Amino acid sequence: MSLLSVGAVPARSSSGASLSAAAASRGATAPMSDAEQRTVDQLKARDRVVRAHEMAHMAAGAGLITHGASFTYQTGPDGRRYAVGGEVGIDVSPGRNPAETLAKAERIRAAALAPAEPSGQDRQVASEADRMAVEARMAIGAGEGDGATAGDAGASQATPAQDLGLRYAAAAGGTAPRGNRIDTYA
Repeated sequence: MSLLSVGAVPARSSSGASLSAAAASRGATAPMSDAEQRTVDQLKARDRVVRAHEMAHMAAGAGLITHGASFTYQTGPDGRRYAVGGEVGIDVSPGRNPAETLAKAERIRAAALAPAEPSGQDRQVASEADRMAVEARMAIGAGEGDGATAGDAGASQATPAQDLGLRYAAAAGGTAPRGNRIDTYA
C-alpha cells in the first residue's frame, strides 16, 4: 500500500509571484519582509511535522519498510528547501500462511496509524490491513493455518475459505505485490 505524497502548493506572495522567485529577484543579501519570514516559519513548522510523521511510520514498521522516507520539497523565500510531503515504502504482501499474514496485517495497520495525525492514505492502508487480517482469520477458522497445502483441496469442491488458502499458497510463491508505500503526509 502506499501513502501518497501530498500535493504541495507553492506559497504565493500578494502579487501572485512564487515566493522562491521573489527571493531570487531580491538577492541573497536583502532582508526578508515580515510576510516572507512568516512563510519561512510556516515551512519550518511543516517540515518538522512531515519528518516526524514519516519517522513514526518507519519506527512502527521496522522489518516491513521497503524504502525509507522520501520527501516532496518546497523552496522558501529564504532559498532553502522544506519538506511539505513524504512517503515511506512498506511491504503489504501476505505472509506464507494465514497465521503469518494475520500477524503481518496487524503490524502494517500499526505502522500506518503510528503518526499522531494519520493522513487519508494512512487510513486507507490501515483499512486494507484490516481486510487482510479478516481474510486471514477466515482462513485460520477454516483450518487453513495448520500447514495444509494448496493441493489438499479439490478444485471442484473448494469452499470460499479453501479458495482463500489457495490464494495464500500462490502468494507465497512470490506473485504478490510488494513494496507499496504508506503515507505522504497530507
